[in-house]
Amino acid sequence: MTTDLAARASAGDGPEAGAEEEALSRRADRLMYVGDAREAEAAWLELLRATVGGGELAGPAEALARGDLRGAERVLRPLASRPPVRPDVLVLLAETVGRLGRWDEAEALLAQALAAAPGHAMARLCRIEALLRLGRWRDGLVEIETLLSAEPRHRRARMHKSVVLAQSGDSAGAAALTASLLEDYPDEPRAWLMHGHNLRTVGRTDEAVAAYLKAVALEPGFGEAYWSLANLKTYRFPAEARTAMAAQAAREDLGPDDRCALNFALAKAEEDAGDDAGAFRRYAQGNALHRARIGYDPEQVAGVVRRSRALFTPAYFSERRKPQAAVSSPTPVFIVGLPRSGSTLIDQMLTSHPAVEGLGELNDIASVANWVAGAAPPTARLAYPDPLRRLPSEQLQRLGRAYLDNTAPMRSLKRPLFTDKAPGNWLHVGLILSILPHAKIVDARRHPLGGCLSAFKQHFGLGWEFSYDLTDLGRYYADYVELMRHMDEALPGAVHRVIYEDLVAEPEREVRRLLDYLDLPFDPACLRFYENDRAVNTPSSEQVRRPIFAGGVDQWRRMEPWLDSLKAALGPALTHYRDDR
Repeated sequence: MTTDLAARASAGDGPEAGAEEEALSRRADRLMYVGDAREAEAAWLELLRATVGGGELAGPAEALARGDLRGAERVLRPLASRPPVRPDVLVLLAETVGRLGRWDEAEALLAQALAAAPGHAMARLCRIEALLRLGRWRDGLVEIETLLSAEPRHRRARMHKSVVLAQSGDSAGAAALTASLLEDYPDEPRAWLMHGHNLRTVGRTDEAVAAYLKAVALEPGFGEAYWSLANLKTYRFPAEARTAMAAQAAREDLGPDDRCALNFALAKAEEDAGDDAGAFRRYAQGNALHRARIGYDPEQVAGVVRRSRALFTPAYFSERRKPQAAVSSPTPVFIVGLPRSGSTLIDQMLTSHPAVEGLGELNDIASVANWVAGAAPPTARLAYPDPLRRLPSEQLQRLGRAYLDNTAPMRSLKRPLFTDKAPGNWLHVGLILSILPHAKIVDARRHPLGGCLSAFKQHFGLGWEFSYDLTDLGRYYADYVELMRHMDEALPGAVHRVIYEDLVAEPEREVRRLLDYLDLPFDPACLRFYENDRAVNTPSSEQVRRPIFAGGVDQWRRMEPWLDSLKAALGPALTHYRDDR
């Protein structure tokens, strides 16, 4: 292990670490899983600035910390090109180009730094984060284990490992790891929060509740912990808790993240107490707080839909969608639609079948879409998905094979079908059917008012930016219905639609229809989905661990008086959302 300041500060636990670096390291770690990514990144960059100290690296480190990325690169690039290799320079340059969006280059620079100085802990830690940003979970885990072999109590590395384990399906291992973190850091509210999330995923609900309550006790204004309790869907806040939450939400010194999450939690508490008007007011406040801080543009989704309708025609699929015998097995089953529209229930039912394995919500197709978006030369000005026009069939096949290869390590049960339950993949159905002709697409659809309101009531924190405004939600749902209707016309029978309300009313009939589409025999275990003990890492985790409850289907009607803007934005989709079944 190197003894330079960067290495000591990155460990954050060694007796030689300076007080300033240790404080910055702890703060950066505590912010690591907060919804405000900008604040967490700022803390991390401040730690990097502090670790280099004075000398010629002080200037570029300061530029990096204040966001002058081009200025930092101009200074660091010539320093990095001079022999001998200087790991500290490569670390700063990697962090700079990474924040310019060039994470592949950043990872290569960090690999070069580690080749020159294998014991440079900061370089290894930065490479771990670059690998995780690139979605290279297996490579990231190798680096994490290397770092932990030298620093077994490394706080940030263990946090990263818990995330990687949870991402790879080992939620029990993740829970065990966060439990070990709590032995060292029993007074860290966010460590309790992480532990609660892992306990919830594996179905240890009572322990998850206790963990969230411990986080609240340590930090009374911790909005995310309150929301995590509400997000269990089965937890009910007592009256005294609602009073305490309201008092915290009214604090003038409360940060925007906590205030937003507290409003969502209070809304759920007031809805459970029967105060629908008060609940909707709180939901609206929480959504408005979040919507004001993001840059969502609904025209971006609408543009992809327009271009997809123009590109994915019957002629396109006839010409480009070639049978691929080499990738005919296993069969991926993509469950798409809006979040909170029954996709987790469908996934739980399917993965209760002995022929189907569940992989959760993967980002692999989104990564393929990003690659396709960048496949056109800048002069061509082709926006996604138009670059697919230029890709030969052989390239499409390679993309399909890469998807299957990347998901292979997660398919530990080796079943003939596996589910990929990322709802937003509805926007990429044309891409999926181009690169994986044998794939199955299940469209999980819910009544537009029920589905959109449920998303509006859900504080996702990261992603799903369209869900924080009723008009945005209505436009998004209408775009979704429009594109899926087009896909039905361009490639009839490729998509199977499951209407949530029908599934709840007639589960066996709908499951049989779904299994017929997948060429699978009926298995009664699909109707006993609540006996499935697999880890579930979505807001519906507690709901799918019990039999179907039909009482929530029309719950949206209680708040219908406040949904006029949603109805207007939905347009024809409000009444014709089932027409294309």
